[in-house]
Amino acid sequence: QVQLVESGGGLVQPGGSLRLSCVASGSRFSVYRMGWYRQAPGKQRELVATLTSGGRTTYADSIKGRFTISRDNAKNTVYLQMNSLVAEDTAVYYCRADPPGRRPPFWGQGTQVTVSS
Repeated sequence: QVQLVESGGGLVQPGGSLRLSCVASGSRFSVYRMGWYRQAPGKQRELVATLTSGGRTTYADSIKGRFTISRDNAKNTVYLQMNSLVAEDTAVYYCRADPPGRRPPFWGQGTQVTVSS
């Protein structure tokens, strides 16, 4: 079992920035594909960004050029740098770890991001 703990959410004004962090337990972090997802009120959870163990990234079209996913395997941590935030980015952001093979993913508890003036 892998525990994922997100942090870094909060209230920010439009145009501002936040950096989310997700720390994973265990010793196999480096082999996981890591991802950030978000869920706004009344909407389905959606993919924001993923980062494979080999360094390949994917981004949702809505956040390309504004958000950056990165990881520090020595710290068992994945980050999401969010710049130029807009109201539509308001959501609960979840960290996800995908183990290799056909094993189910692990999810964090989520961190709230609110973009408002």
